[in-house]
Amino acid sequence: MTINNEPGWNFDNSYSRLPNTFFSKVKPNPVQSPDLVILNEPLAKTLGLNIDALTSEKSIEILAGCQAPNEAEPLAQAYAGHQFGHFNMLGDGRAMLVGEHITPEGKRVDIQLKGSGRTPFSRGGDGRAALGPMLREFIISEAMYALGIPTTRSLAVVTTGESIIRETELPGAILTRVADSHIRVGTFQYVANWRPIEELRNLADYTIQRHYPESRVDENPYLALLQKVIYRQAALIAKWQLTGFIHGVMNTDNMAISGETIDYGPCAYMDDYDLATVFSSIDREGRYAYGNQPYIGGWNLARFAETLLPLLHENEEEAVKIAQDAISEYNKIYQDHWLAGMRTKLGIFNKEAQDEALFTGLLKIMQKSGADYTNTFRSLTLGKFEGTSVFDDQEFANWHGQWQERLNRQKESKESVNELMKSSNPAVIPRNHRVEEALVAAAQHGDYSVMKKLLEALENPYAYTENQEEYCKLPETTGTPYRTFCGT
Repeated sequence: MTINNEPGWNFDNSYSRLPNTFFSKVKPNPVQSPDLVILNEPLAKTLGLNIDALTSEKSIEILAGCQAPNEAEPLAQAYAGHQFGHFNMLGDGRAMLVGEHITPEGKRVDIQLKGSGRTPFSRGGDGRAALGPMLREFIISEAMYALGIPTTRSLAVVTTGESIIRETELPGAILTRVADSHIRVGTFQYVANWRPIEELRNLADYTIQRHYPESRVDENPYLALLQKVIYRQAALIAKWQLTGFIHGVMNTDNMAISGETIDYGPCAYMDDYDLATVFSSIDREGRYAYGNQPYIGGWNLARFAETLLPLLHENEEEAVKIAQDAISEYNKIYQDHWLAGMRTKLGIFNKEAQDEALFTGLLKIMQKSGADYTNTFRSLTLGKFEGTSVFDDQEFANWHGQWQERLNRQKESKESVNELMKSSNPAVIPRNHRVEEALVAAAQHGDYSVMKKLLEALENPYAYTENQEEYCKLPETTGTPYRTFCGT
């Protein structure tokens, strides 16, 4: 029997064939003592990689950025971005794009190492990352994938054997991230602001070819690109809102042109329903609060549209009008997706004009009573209303009667309603206290069993299994607001 010792990387690096002003080629930055602490085996299989070979010493050195695999062309991408509304020149200051891997099905994905060391775009930092934030991204991104939300994914986390200094001394780690691409709104902002129009056209043509090839035959392919990015982002943010996800830092450099959720820094899931919920320690004004995410999505897309103006029309005034008309569709697209999602969460199969009032009525009751977002919909799905104060409210009783009347006006059976609700309302989410519990066990005590059990519970969030019950419980009230930090 022949044992295959090759991991199966299949690189074809199209981004490196763009103008060299789009990136800076980098060399591997070796670490002291790499150790693989978690590997996403299902993802590895999807990528066509050999799991046994990935755990070899040579492969771990690749995942740690000590060396590059054959045919890889490591680089750091240049981009800009509005960070909390302020425009800055940026770039991959602590990440290395190893290359583009082609899966057995012919899909092209980026393989990036996050926390791999300094690059020419580093702004005074060490380019490294701490173990806790890398594990956080692994947990949250895989939970997002299981929830059916477009996202980058996490293949592996490797500890470096080195300490990094933040507020305290922390164990270092590197995350291997898999993405449809790392082209951002900020990538277009960089090229539009500092490079000639020919390079902007190169970037737009490359993006169309990679993500939206059907747009090449449109009368105005750059307008088609804008429209498709608007659509994907509106649909994505609606999914965030429907599951209670708060990104935390919706800067333009954190918005992917592919429509994936990217850059999991101070992200978290909402417990008590409140539009003003903010977890990020650096978002002191609530710019990226839960209720603001749809608005910020539109704001970011307007910045993207501005970069495309020279390509949309040779006449600037006409180009602005074209862009404005496209952006004006965002709110409707978002609202349509959100309404459709709320219908499924409440078991509604058809449309009625008063549906929005029904949905907002429930959310207002939830906000007033401080009801848990996920567990409220879980209870509605299961038909179990005991033990939660929101269900004792007369306003809820009135709302519940309206909801039942609405369900009775459709032809679908109760069983069909329940199946629709179960497939739309997760029984479990990565609760903040559970995530923190897993991170403390791993980063401080070297115990990864807590994290692995959590990942198992999150693997099929719509299953409503008995082993998920424990992960549905709310944290104890502490009186101290939960805060997240970039921390990388």
